[in-house]
Amino acid sequence: MSQNSALNCANRAELKQQLEATCFDLAVIGGGITGAGIARDAALRGLKVALLEAQDFASGTSSRSSKMIHGGLRYLVQGDIPVVKESASERAILHSIAPHLATKSPYILTTRSRLESLFLRVALKIYEFLGKVGKEDKHQVWSVAKLKAQEPGLATKGVHNAIVYPEFLTDDARLTLATIRSAKAAGAVVGNYLAVTRVSRDGDFSLNAESRLPTDDTNATIKARLVINAAGPWVDQLCQMENPQQPPRLALSRGIHVVVSAKRLQVSNTVVMSTSDKRKIFAVPMGDYTYLGTTDEFYPDSDYWPEVYAKDIDYLFNTTNRYFPNIHLSAEDVVSVWSGVRPLVGNTEGKANEISRKDEVWEGPMGMLSIAGGKLSAYRAMAERIVDRAVDILNIEAKPCTTARLTLPGGESILYADLTKLDQTTLTRWRRLYGSEINEVNTMGTGLEAEVRYAVLVEGALRLEDYWARRSSRAWFDDRGGIDSLEPASRIMAELLNWSDDLRKQEIAHCLEIDKASRQHIH
Repeated sequence: MSQNSALNCANRAELKQQLEATCFDLAVIGGGITGAGIARDAALRGLKVALLEAQDFASGTSSRSSKMIHGGLRYLVQGDIPVVKESASERAILHSIAPHLATKSPYILTTRSRLESLFLRVALKIYEFLGKVGKEDKHQVWSVAKLKAQEPGLATKGVHNAIVYPEFLTDDARLTLATIRSAKAAGAVVGNYLAVTRVSRDGDFSLNAESRLPTDDTNATIKARLVINAAGPWVDQLCQMENPQQPPRLALSRGIHVVVSAKRLQVSNTVVMSTSDKRKIFAVPMGDYTYLGTTDEFYPDSDYWPEVYAKDIDYLFNTTNRYFPNIHLSAEDVVSVWSGVRPLVGNTEGKANEISRKDEVWEGPMGMLSIAGGKLSAYRAMAERIVDRAVDILNIEAKPCTTARLTLPGGESILYADLTKLDQTTLTRWRRLYGSEINEVNTMGTGLEAEVRYAVLVEGALRLEDYWARRSSRAWFDDRGGIDSLEPASRIMAELLNWSDDLRKQEIAHCLEIDKASRQHIH
């Protein structure tokens, strides 16, 4: 594994000591992809950094995205040129520093006329120019005959041709985790399940943080010269700790995704589909599964697990059934669903999908910087900008930004010589999850046992949900939502984390309740 990047969060007394032993240059609140990127960049530049997450790393928006690293062609149509240019350019950087977490998937857009095809090709040429796309990744035009051969289930009646261009798919939670582990390797002190409950300032900032683990009463007081609030949907709540009269700046948007078996909906490429309300949704291949998403509508609360309704499933299935007329998806086909809240900067007038995805940074009355908005694809560039600003505020000498060229854990080249005994299914899965760290995972056991041990000892998992939903994605991409993995996984975690049998059963019940709640309105 990458040197010193192992993240074992079980020793809470040691974490408290590390957090209280010094005054940090920078305290980052929020362990999603934005906070992770900021912590990594700042630590690599030589700043003393603390990263605090109220729940598990990537437990909010950063594990509930469409799992795409893309420039966002629709933002080009909306005139959001800077967002498109940055996101499209950042794809290539992420692919170079974490190739296992940025894998190419051709996107298929069908057209209904020669004029529509021409419009899309012109838009894609601009898109490719802005993103400095290489010749090998320029878009292609498929005839209807080729489209039928490549995607035989896709309706072609009335189709003129198909425009095909490559984007990238990712595991959003594991990308966040790899970024945090890189920050840790560079010297950052990171803690999950530590919620900031008070922010004050008298010269330096002082943060009070309290444990959110069921059996842990750790609390810590963290001193820092500067604080960055990257709490995603909870940014406004942190701002109000600094200024109780601060009006909300976020417009929260809920998006849901539904997973079905590839036996029911087989796609070889990512198919882009137009909904009745003129939005775009996707059918995305993921091994033995296909996922559909996403919805986009305003949502009033910053819930960790926003509810999923029958109308959400109908919205996605109705369009999919129109594009794939022979499959007739219904509620019985749902393997799993996930929902999340996007922290957009704006108001709830108009439609959620019309709000710009551009990130914004503002300074509060105590001097805390807050950041919201932005796209997963551009997290690294967002972090670079705000760390530049932090360095200026702190007026310190710092190393230049190196996050565009230093690989993330798992992104190095790899030899598979030690893996000859792995079955092909496990080998494929582990290459996708662990990249070049697959050999280290293999030393910890076989199958699920190795994954769970690695999750606890190297990847900071402290609850069963952490492994089930974010380290392994079994909650989404496994039969029956991965609930059959809970019992064996809980026994291994109990051994590693000294759980009582009652606590182990409570952890299983917690995951089962999450799964049940996600399906309660689906019928």
